[in-house]
Amino acid sequence: MSHAFDETFRRLVEDRCAAFERQESAEADGLKHAAVAIALVAAEHDPQQAALLLTLRSPNLRSHGYQFALPGGRCDPGESPVEAALRELHEELGVEAGPEDVLGVLDDYPTRSGYLITPIVVWTPGAAVVTPNPDEVHQVFRIPVNDVAPIEAFSFGAIAESDRPLVRLHILDDHIHAPTAAVIYQFREVIAGRPTRVAHLEQPVFAWR
Repeated sequence: MSHAFDETFRRLVEDRCAAFERQESAEADGLKHAAVAIALVAAEHDPQQAALLLTLRSPNLRSHGYQFALPGGRCDPGESPVEAALRELHEELGVEAGPEDVLGVLDDYPTRSGYLITPIVVWTPGAAVVTPNPDEVHQVFRIPVNDVAPIEAFSFGAIAESDRPLVRLHILDDHIHAPTAAVIYQFREVIAGRPTRVAHLEQPVFAWR
């Protein structure tokens, strides 16, 4: 499959997201609603290829500092997940995108730390300038979609504290865990035409707080 940053790939992603039957979580009660943006941009070293934006959170944040994350955050009162994802994309990275740039919505992912995350797939304008907010973002990466497409990009393991499989994404010479790895894994699967569920995938114990 081509992962070019062009109209053909945009249409494919939009079509695959439209065909995907999204599942809302049955565990929503008591969880704080949040949204993240799977923001598709031109790759850094090959602008003809599509990439997704990944951040390393500021170490000064109250929770989950210095961890990899998709741009996003808690939904404000009365705010939809789409509105929250687009707002956070702008607040964290300075990227302007509108409802017309939203290609789809993936499954809710309930976290061990008390959040219900709704992933929003967003196609950014071709000339989008990424300007990280230093109060929230320590570093930003453009991860080529080609890097998360291979089967070996993800692995699954086990931990003593849970009978659920732990998911890991192997990029940037590091292991990225759920919820971020779970969301990216589902995105990879959906655009490949595989309606894979991920709400059962486990997070490492350090992310439970």
